[in-house]
Amino acid sequence: MSRILIKSLATGAFVLAAGAAWADGIGASLLTQQHPFYIEIANAMTAEAEAREVDLEISIANQDLSKQLADVEDFIVKGVDVLVISPVDSQGVLPAILKAQQAGIEVITVDVPAQGVEVTSYVGTDNYTGGVKAAELMGEVLGGEGKVAIIDYPTVQSVVSRIEGFKKGLEDFPGIEIVAQQTGITRAEALATAQNMLQANPEITGIFGFGDDAALAAAVAVKSAGLEEQVRVIGFDGMEEARNAVDTDPVMVGVIQQFPDQMGKIAVETALKVASGEAVPAEQPIVPGVYTKE
Repeated sequence: MSRILIKSLATGAFVLAAGAAWADGIGASLLTQQHPFYIEIANAMTAEAEAREVDLEISIANQDLSKQLADVEDFIVKGVDVLVISPVDSQGVLPAILKAQQAGIEVITVDVPAQGVEVTSYVGTDNYTGGVKAAELMGEVLGGEGKVAIIDYPTVQSVVSRIEGFKKGLEDFPGIEIVAQQTGITRAEALATAQNMLQANPEITGIFGFGDDAALAAAVAVKSAGLEEQVRVIGFDGMEEARNAVDTDPVMVGVIQQFPDQMGKIAVETALKVASGEAVPAEQPIVPGVYTKE
């Protein structure tokens, strides 16, 4: 029977079951624990590992590529069977993935895909389709006419796919023009970005935030500028805070809803299949939903 080694996200302490030391198992490097989305992924992974009685250690990069590279190096030294990673930077993580693969470790990406390297499997939202859904909702709420801004996170491939899908979807609404696209990674950065875009383009009627933090920040900027009757905001993630905002704030008209609990569970299931020599799909997309007040 495999033993369970879970790294506590809250304290950094290790909880050891069955009285054994670390053995071959699953190492997971997650992008952050500062967002409820990734907390849900980690919790789902932990629950599935406990249910399957397998070794799992989770390290948190907190959006620091250097720390993620160091964490992967640590997993390589420990000799994990499978590495599950949500890259901080889709391109910057390439050396770490290659090194893990050269050490005979199977690599699974979750939520954020890697660029420039083939991994055993990618588990995550169908971000392109989610972007198209966001465009369809934007076209609907704006009545097919308006000027739209995008808050971006261009170093993460999942966000790149969302933006590509959003732009493609807007092609069905020729009366809607994208007038601004700027980066705003954290909520504070997204707030400043939204404020700048609204000041430079006071005719904006819609904002698409790459994630819930960006969308919630944009909604604050809209109200601060006194444009709550003019601008509508759509987000992407579907965390509770954003869903509550959709229910209560007329500026937030919807969010594309991901399912992080499914991602975490499938990631562990896939790791176990890979470790036992089973073939797994190269891509395991999870279709997102659309959350609106209605």
